[in-house]
Amino acid sequence: MWQNLSLRGRINLLLALLLALGLAVNIGRQVAEAGPRVQAEDQSVIRLAREFIEMIVADLNEAPDPDARLNQIARDLSRLRHVSITLRDTGGNAQTPPRLDTDADTRGPPAWFVSLVHPEQTAVSVPVSIHGKPGSLLITSHPDDEIAEIWDGIVTQLEVGTAIALALFFLMMKVVGRALAPLQSLAEAMGKLEGGHYEARVAPGGAPELAAICTKLNHLAATLGEAVEDKRRLAERAVSLQDIERKEIARELHDEFGPYLFSLRAHAGALAKQADGRVPNAEAVRKHGSAMLEQINALQQFNRRVLERLRPVGLAELGLRQALESLSRLWRESHPDVAIETTISPALGTTGETADLTIYRIVQEALTNVFRHAGATSVNVVIEPAQQMAQDGRCCARVRVSDNGRGMEPGQKLGFGLVGMRERILALGGTLNVVSGDSGLTVEALVPTAAA
Repeated sequence: MWQNLSLRGRINLLLALLLALGLAVNIGRQVAEAGPRVQAEDQSVIRLAREFIEMIVADLNEAPDPDARLNQIARDLSRLRHVSITLRDTGGNAQTPPRLDTDADTRGPPAWFVSLVHPEQTAVSVPVSIHGKPGSLLITSHPDDEIAEIWDGIVTQLEVGTAIALALFFLMMKVVGRALAPLQSLAEAMGKLEGGHYEARVAPGGAPELAAICTKLNHLAATLGEAVEDKRRLAERAVSLQDIERKEIARELHDEFGPYLFSLRAHAGALAKQADGRVPNAEAVRKHGSAMLEQINALQQFNRRVLERLRPVGLAELGLRQALESLSRLWRESHPDVAIETTISPALGTTGETADLTIYRIVQEALTNVFRHAGATSVNVVIEPAQQMAQDGRCCARVRVSDNGRGMEPGQKLGFGLVGMRERILALGGTLNVVSGDSGLTVEALVPTAAA
């Protein structure tokens, strides 16, 4: 049952139990104190009545009619609230009528309460002698009025305490309901986010903690929406780039590879004709052979450019270090005014084919952005082992490319190249961060390696 209750239900139930427990403890305390209170009152009344009777009886023999005086004293004392006085003779027979219960018609406390607080009745006999005739006055306690007062107080306390407890309970229910009201909105917003509606927002309210959670959820929804939109644009851009790349490769094959093949075929046909002749012309054969060698060299260069675009040439054969040095050398040759420093830690070790290709592409994309947009004069490339571990326990390589260029404008978003690289690294279990400042731009990535 407890597990099926909502948070609001659990708080209200605990509050009701605490209020009921407090009321029960208070009533129990009064019931526990009732017995000693009645007993103390009983003893006090008996003692006072006995002392009063002893004082009056001492001068009783001097009265004109001691017997009538004694009966009058017994009748007068019987009107007292908590005691009754009965005149008895030597045989123990009552000489005065018994006390009438004037409160017989009123509703008294229950019997269990009376037996609990005053189980026995107290009686004290005071001897009396009139002209040598012995007798006694029996003082009997009647704590019914005191017990009734205590019971009335307990009932009143129970009624008033219950009313106050109910008022507090409903007030706290209202307060708790208002404080936890954002939970319903949070649940609805989370359901919308789960369904892909990232525009869902929650109005911050309730307790400060819940208001902070609402604010964080709104920020999360906005971030998720931006991430999904970035993924959509990235996927659209990837499809577009694939089509553009295919068109470009097809154009180059048609515009460059085709003419080279046609020229080679023409020269090969000319050589075949020279071979069919009785006396081949050595100069013509040499001319066609040289032309064919030039065409073949051009085809090799074209083939290298296409392969470089599809996959870095020499990365698998030469390794990451040599491939990055070759990449840096090409950029130095095309931009001699920019100093490029590449540092690869000897402790890096073997990173694996996937990590090597990812590290190469990160450096390639970062250097491309530097020379296209940064206007930098110095670029520093550092690749070293990272202290952080990937989520699956693999080691990571830290790739940091920093320049002294102009950096990014405030609010400027990353280009598709870096966004695509970030998605690729995230898919591998790593991270990529871009930090822009007055001293330039820094691209830092953690790439999981093959080593565990």
